[in-house]
Amino acid sequence: MTDAPDAAPRTPAVARGTGRTRGTADPVPVAPAPESAPRSEATVRATGLVKTHRGEGGAARAVRGVDLTVRRGEFVAITGPSGAGKSTLLHLVGGLQRPDAGSVWLDGECVDDYSEARWAVLRRRRIGIVFQFFNLVSNLTVADNVELPALLAGTSPRKARQESADLLEELGLGDRARSMPGELSGGEQQRVALARALVNHPALLLADEPAGSLDSRGTREVMRLLNRFHRRGQTILLVTHDARLASAADRVVSFFDGRVVDDADLAGDRTGVGPGDRTGRTAADRPRRPTTDPDEREARGDPDERPDREARPERDAAGRGGRGVGDGGGVSSLLELKE
Repeated sequence: MTDAPDAAPRTPAVARGTGRTRGTADPVPVAPAPESAPRSEATVRATGLVKTHRGEGGAARAVRGVDLTVRRGEFVAITGPSGAGKSTLLHLVGGLQRPDAGSVWLDGECVDDYSEARWAVLRRRRIGIVFQFFNLVSNLTVADNVELPALLAGTSPRKARQESADLLEELGLGDRARSMPGELSGGEQQRVALARALVNHPALLLADEPAGSLDSRGTREVMRLLNRFHRRGQTILLVTHDARLASAADRVVSFFDGRVVDDADLAGDRTGVGPGDRTGRTAADRPRRPTTDPDEREARGDPDERPDREARPERDAAGRGGRGVGDGGGVSSLLELKE
C-alpha cells in the first residue's frame, strides 16, 4: 500500500526564534510578527462624539455629534466663542472626559474601552497636555516638574534629568531649573508646562488655551515655541480664541454650540497644497506659507525674515483689524493675518 501524495509540498519546520530549519544550516527568512495595530496616517480620528454636562441648572449639550481627523504632523486649531465646547472636545480626545456617544481612535487604535489606568499610561507615553493655568506642582522645582512625567513613564532618573535639562535649555529656562514655579512669570511658567508636556516625546500635543492667561509678549513666546516644534513634525491640536495663535495652524476648525461649523485649510489656501497631498509629510517638508505678518515671521524664527522692530506698524490686542476669532472675525480674520 502506497502513501497518498501530499496536496502541497511541506515547508521545513523552523526552529522558533532562530530563522533556521531543523537539521540544516541554511537560513530561512522569517516574516516579522504583525503589529497589533498598524500605525495610521491619522493621529486622531473621532466620530459622532457627544457629551452632555449635567448640573443643578439642567443638562448642557457641550459636544453634539462631532467628527474630527488630525493627520500625523498636522497643526490643527479649534476656535470659537467661550462656552462653545472647544475644551470639552479636547478633553474627550485626551481621555480626560468620556463621551456619552461616539468613538475615538489614536494612531488607528480604538480607545473607547480603555480604563482610567490605561488612559493614564497612554497620556504619559503618547499624549502631552498643556493647560491654560499651567497646573505646575507648586512645591517642586522647575526641573522636578519637567522630570516628573518622564519618571512616571518609567524613564531612568539620570535620563529624565538630562531630558529635562535639554528642554529647559532650549526653551531659555536653563538658569531657572532650581527655581520654584511661584518665582516665574506667567510666560515662563507656560514654557515650563510646555517642557513638561514634551519631555516624553509624545506623538500628540494637546494645548488648551495655552496663552489664555498671558499678555501679548507671553502669547508670542507660546506661538514661537509651538511653531518650532511643529516644524520638527510634532502633531498639535490647539484650542484657542486668539487669532494670532490660530493663524499659525495648518487648519482652523471653527466650533459653535457644540458643532463644527467650518474647517479651513490655511496651509492649502496659501500654498495650493491640499490635505491629501500633505498626509504623511512632516512640517519641515511642507511649503512655507507666504506671509507679511511681523509676529508670525518672528515666531518662525528665521533671521532672514525677522522684521525690524522699529518698523512694525502699531497693532491692537486682537492683532490686525481688532477682531479676534472669538469676537466674530472667523476664518476671514485668520486669512487677513496671513496677508
